[in-house]
Amino acid sequence: MSAFDVISTYSPEQFPEHVAIIMDGNGRWAQAQGKPRAYGHKVGVESVRNAVRYCQKFNIKALTVFAFSSENWNRPAAEVTMLMELFMLVLKKEVKVLHQNNVKLRVIGQISGFSSRLQKQIAKAEALTEHNTGLVFNVAANYGGRWDITQAAKKLAEKVIANQINIDDINETTLNSETSVAELPELDLLIRTGGEHRISNFLLWQAAYAELYFAEEYWPDFNDEAFSKAIMCFANRDRRFGMTGEQVESK
Repeated sequence: MSAFDVISTYSPEQFPEHVAIIMDGNGRWAQAQGKPRAYGHKVGVESVRNAVRYCQKFNIKALTVFAFSSENWNRPAAEVTMLMELFMLVLKKEVKVLHQNNVKLRVIGQISGFSSRLQKQIAKAEALTEHNTGLVFNVAANYGGRWDITQAAKKLAEKVIANQINIDDINETTLNSETSVAELPELDLLIRTGGEHRISNFLLWQAAYAELYFAEEYWPDFNDEAFSKAIMCFANRDRRFGMTGEQVESK
């Protein structure tokens, strides 16, 4: 029996509510095929579509994907330009399908770092899906976990200066409320494809108690079967959140 067949028998409470994915390996996958790196990024879009469909099928509430990190600007200029154009194209092409399927699209990160043309396209896509009530699909673009924490701290500092809150009001809850995905369920499962074992400045605050899963598959090969293996691993983890196993069992 395949992992996907097994997962299909699981009860809803065995699934994570919020999954995040570092979509790694597009370039390496393309090079292994004897193709330019750009080809891998384009093929990787289909894996994004599939991940969205997968989350909808199993009623996962939120999916956050790492599309472009704040460090990715250091890549070769031609590759960065291609990624920006691909991002623009995908936004235009995919947002209507997302809207038809009741998916709410959000782009998180330093949006101001993009061209005005791309910023307008992002705003248009978010506005179209703003009132949808199904899967929340976050695309992290020009995003970094340290930036996320820093900008949350700045927002709280501004509130203190404006006498809207006192400095003693700053705690984990108020800091969390200013982060990029504050309104979503806690991050349950963080997946990285491509065989690397690090989280690369992605959702640092949110990953505090997330389960980490490192897949060997490059992102273009991350299909339903690979996703199901990650979910199976998550479902079999003993999540204690600082408690003993006995305490968890007695709850």
